[in-house]
Amino acid sequence: MSSFSPAFPKFISVEGADIHSRTKPDGFRFSLVSYNILAQAYVKSSLFPHSPSPSLKWKLRSDTILAVLKNLGADFFCLQEVDEFDSFYKGNMQDLGYSSIYMKRSGQKRDGCGLFYKHNRAELVLEEKIEYNDLVKSVPDGNSSNNDEHTNIQTVQPDKQKDVPPKNGSKSNSKDRGDPNDPCVRLKRDCVGIMAAFKLKDRSHHIVIVANTHLYWDPEWADVKLAQAKYLLSRLAKFKTLISDRYECIPEVILAGDFNSMPGDMVYRYLVSGNPSSNLMPDCLEESPIPLCSVYASTRGEPPFTNYTPDFTGTLDYILFSPSDHIKPISFLELPDSDAADIVGGLPNFIYPSDHLPIGAEFEIIEE
Repeated sequence: MSSFSPAFPKFISVEGADIHSRTKPDGFRFSLVSYNILAQAYVKSSLFPHSPSPSLKWKLRSDTILAVLKNLGADFFCLQEVDEFDSFYKGNMQDLGYSSIYMKRSGQKRDGCGLFYKHNRAELVLEEKIEYNDLVKSVPDGNSSNNDEHTNIQTVQPDKQKDVPPKNGSKSNSKDRGDPNDPCVRLKRDCVGIMAAFKLKDRSHHIVIVANTHLYWDPEWADVKLAQAKYLLSRLAKFKTLISDRYECIPEVILAGDFNSMPGDMVYRYLVSGNPSSNLMPDCLEESPIPLCSVYASTRGEPPFTNYTPDFTGTLDYILFSPSDHIKPISFLELPDSDAADIVGGLPNFIYPSDHLPIGAEFEIIEE
């Protein structure tokens, strides 16, 4: 049995946030954490030979993950690689005051995305789920007709895309992916996402859209990730319009998840291309249909890594928000330095139960 305690990161105030809060004393604050918790289905000693074997056991990992989530106490959790949802997370998070929305990955995959929210802080008003396999319907001359529900697919040359290497030989078997030259096969990656609109329990009942996703992993299939990102923002823009029309408001938008793309990659540049202050317009790509900027990039700079293993260290996870006069990030979740003793050797370990680190932000809603 390990005597180690999990790492409990703290929120760090953005410079000037305290002054801002004094001038706007009625601002409603809420926090959001995004965390790829590493599905137990992918936890094998052969994939994580650097990790102490006992730290990979489900009982220890599940207890540690739950302890971290409880300590963070965020109003919203966007979790990726959630398996054991019905048997563990749903009930245990309910005991902590959270309601949840879960979207299991398509096909035979055992994990999915989970969006957990404190029901005493936010009321769910509408949700939509995203299956990126729907992109197959957009392939010309496919079995399904092409329509404006599906974003146009633009293929990029994978060798032109800087991206992340496979994780310890990857969690997926490349043999089961079919013919990579068939776009219908190529786009059917069983990845998913969730979009949900919440009415905050503040004085003005602001509506906030929270989206959570996990894009495909393979660096050699960068065109697939880009197609998923384009479809995601297309759906998110439509969902925002739907909420605006139905509730006669302009909702705030927050998008979080594991995008399996590093800062500067095509996917990252596309995600922030709708933000006028961004100088990262991707080459040969139309502008994103919704303006987004990264919480970390706009406050402290993107962290050097959110995923830490001997085979790969880099930033893959982001929290993005649509800039407006009514919302601003006032703090961000701290991350360890690369020379911190408790991450040396790579993750997961007894201190950190996943190969990813949680990222987070606290936002303030500016009252009218």
